[in-house]
Amino acid sequence: MELRNVAIIAHVDHGKTTLVDNLLKQAGAFRANQVVAERAMDRNDLERERGITILAKSTAVEWKGVKINIVDTPGHADFGGEVERILSMVDGAVVLVDAAEGVLPQTKFVLTKALARGIRPMVVVNKVDRQDARPDEVHNEMFDLFAALGADDDQLDFPMLFASGRQGWADETMDGPRKDLGPLFDLILRHVPAPGLDPNLPFAMNAAILEADTFLGRILTGRIEQGTARLNMPVKVLRRDGSVVETGRLTKLMTFSGLDRVTVDTAQAGDIIAIAGLSDATIPDTICDPAVTEPLPAIPVDPPTLSMTFRINDGPLGGREGKKVTSRQIRDRLFKEAEGNVAITIKVSEEVDAFEVAGRGELQLGVLIEQMRREGFELTIGRPRVLTRENAETGEREEPFEECLVDVDEEYSGVVVQKLSLRKGQMQDMRPSGGGKQRLTFLIPSRGLIGYHGEFLTDTRGTGIMNRIFAGYQPWAGSIEGRRNGSLISNSDGEAIQYSLFSLQERGTLFVDPGVKVYVGMILGEHSRENDLDVNPIKEKKLTNIRAAGKDEALLLVPPRRMSLEQAISYIEDDELVEVTPTAVRLRKRYLDPHERKKNARKSESEAA
Repeated sequence: MELRNVAIIAHVDHGKTTLVDNLLKQAGAFRANQVVAERAMDRNDLERERGITILAKSTAVEWKGVKINIVDTPGHADFGGEVERILSMVDGAVVLVDAAEGVLPQTKFVLTKALARGIRPMVVVNKVDRQDARPDEVHNEMFDLFAALGADDDQLDFPMLFASGRQGWADETMDGPRKDLGPLFDLILRHVPAPGLDPNLPFAMNAAILEADTFLGRILTGRIEQGTARLNMPVKVLRRDGSVVETGRLTKLMTFSGLDRVTVDTAQAGDIIAIAGLSDATIPDTICDPAVTEPLPAIPVDPPTLSMTFRINDGPLGGREGKKVTSRQIRDRLFKEAEGNVAITIKVSEEVDAFEVAGRGELQLGVLIEQMRREGFELTIGRPRVLTRENAETGEREEPFEECLVDVDEEYSGVVVQKLSLRKGQMQDMRPSGGGKQRLTFLIPSRGLIGYHGEFLTDTRGTGIMNRIFAGYQPWAGSIEGRRNGSLISNSDGEAIQYSLFSLQERGTLFVDPGVKVYVGMILGEHSRENDLDVNPIKEKKLTNIRAAGKDEALLLVPPRRMSLEQAISYIEDDELVEVTPTAVRLRKRYLDPHERKKNARKSESEAA
């Protein structure tokens, strides 16, 4: 059977997974009466809750006698490691772009990777049924982007379709019949070349996706680059340096059909397969016939730009809410994550019972922490830090910069420009984007954006949209002002009392409700001034034997500010930690004892001087 391997790549929320749903339905991958969840490819709980794709996944359909392997990829730049690996498995790519939002940073990122691989992408302008759609302008934006990224003549001559993934149609023109996605399938068959790999050479494949299965153990997915895979054939695993990691057999050999994996006896060069039976093989090892001596070339992955410290939970409430609390359990889980996620690196910290976890961004590390808390882990997390490097030629200190693209109502553009300028952002472009909105483009240090998103939403009354992507390393931009307000810190252990919180809310914004367990050193809220303030949240009203004529006035509390995990991580300062358990997210000082805090603050000041 003929083969086509294609990836669907796009900026986040431009409709990749919804489009794949309808491709599967129209290709007959589901029975007519089969109930299928929306965004069927997003099987992970976190993916379904957040409405984003985190892990790349393969599926396959048959169209006019040709098998098409389709890979759905994440849209967030934080999960760019997944996109880079997937593009090494495919011969074509469908670049999806929203008809209203147009070209956004991640569109540029995924297209850069595809063009660098020599792929000739197809462009689908999706969501043309939106009221604010501007398909012709977006078509021109895409052509300009291809040209700006150095596409060759073949790549510049890209075919384009207009589509609505949700309604399930694609057409070559805006006034086409809008029946189904047949034009997209036909375009894939015409435009994407067959793999053209040699099935007669000894078997070899690169592992691109690693997942764990309760029954089959470790499952590795990748494309066969040469030869033929056979069930139970002996294989060896080569690292990039040519060393042999292990030898074994392919105890399970599977290809994809719809959303299912199908067991087969053989698979030929060019097909995307999943295999089981190997215990140590990982990404991007070469799994091959014993006769093969050289590993296949592996795609280089962009380095991490952000680091966080993962520590054991040594607070007074540690061990009460989670099952996995020891440093050994945390270490094993982190190193297991690094095996399957090439964009994350782990090393043991100089601190006791702590690990330095480096990744692409706050979202990627936030997802890892959220997964761990759901598995029963208790952790304390330090403030994110950017990873700097020294320029080999000039000896200058360099830090990661990001391209930040902001869509905002014109009335709020002034405050956004002011705030990003204070964070060392350099404006690159400012243009109207229709509907009374402006699109601002900044080049800004990554650390300047840590903790800014919540402030941005407040400044734009929740209407602003901010997208960001790694732009490279540039000279250190100097000091950036951090959070201006201090913290309200508990000086007592116990449960927060309504009477006490009522009097404390005059001092700032509270983060806790009455009845919540508190301890010395726990952060209860944000002080209205710059300094930290120790307060007593468990102080009760003194009772007297004098009966009042009227009842006590009702103590009305302002609802506390509730932070998501990512908001809490980006909110804290260097001397603060986020305590994460299966049931709670708390903020605390690194040193709980007030005397210890003062001593370390003096020490830090003397070192800075």
